[in-house]
Amino acid sequence: MARKHLMAAVAALALAAAAGGTASAAGKYIVGVSNTLIGNGWREEMICSIKAEAEASGLVSKVIVANRNGGPSEQIADIRNLISAGANAIIINPSDREALNPIIKQAADKGIVVVAVDQAVSAPEAYVLTNDQVDYAKLGAKWLFDKLGGKGEVVEMRGIDGVPADADRHQGFDEVLKNYPNIHVTSIFTGWALNKTAQATKDLLASGKQIDGVWTSGIDSTVVDAYQTAGKPFVPVVGADNNGFIGQLINLKDKGLTGAAVSNPPAVGGAGLGLALDVLQKKEHPHVVKITPTVWDNTSEAGMDELKKAYNQKLDPFYSVAINVPPYTHYTMEQILACKGP
Repeated sequence: MARKHLMAAVAALALAAAAGGTASAAGKYIVGVSNTLIGNGWREEMICSIKAEAEASGLVSKVIVANRNGGPSEQIADIRNLISAGANAIIINPSDREALNPIIKQAADKGIVVVAVDQAVSAPEAYVLTNDQVDYAKLGAKWLFDKLGGKGEVVEMRGIDGVPADADRHQGFDEVLKNYPNIHVTSIFTGWALNKTAQATKDLLASGKQIDGVWTSGIDSTVVDAYQTAGKPFVPVVGADNNGFIGQLINLKDKGLTGAAVSNPPAVGGAGLGLALDVLQKKEHPHVVKITPTVWDNTSEAGMDELKKAYNQKLDPFYSVAINVPPYTHYTMEQILACKGP
């Protein structure tokens, strides 16, 4: 009988190795994470959500994070290292829609589950779980253009040139813009970086250029801060559901700030891991999952109610208030704030 159990255990280990590296002790999984933008609160929360979901699941023995500033070549090298480290699943925030496809295929051919979160890739082997970035831009742009009465000078604060989320958001922004011929746009790439955004806003305000509204790609509170520092009257600002910006929409309304926050949960990272764990356990999933964004403004009673309910003094100002993505995440507020995984 003992020999039969031993043979069964050996067979199980062989199967695990064939299905994506060797599963770790007690049948738990090794998870790799590849991120190529550091110093960004949204990305930090995304990684924390992956660690928190790994801890809450009880199915993960180790989370290996490859975290640095870089582009496709650096990310390809990081993914290759995660494959060599024995990852059973790799969660990536992709730096390019197409360039990672060959390394994703290499991982998938080894039985590794690859999930792209926040931004999409075109590799058919990958699972994709993102906020609907086109709709994200559409919701905020329409709110802003309507707020301006369909005319005026708008600054479009974009992210990183060439990355999928920025391209998708710009597409949504332009689709709405076509219906507003009297809205004129100045576009600026911020790199989703605080210092660069602050300096760009300062330069715009110092230039004397007319600005009637600002649409931001998740770099919102920095723009509001720059207006305050310069002592300039606020213009309507659209941003993401970042805790600091939501606090500004609540607390600075009486000082003339109007704006809207569009949801973009970094918890897609943890959700991507939840999906990957389901796939590793042979549960069926569609390869593409898009989360529908919502918009909350501080110009309506309903919007203000939502903003006040969402604001959380425990959260970092640059963290999104959306800490979960049901039904994929299962951790608590305490776990994501602790940012500790196996």
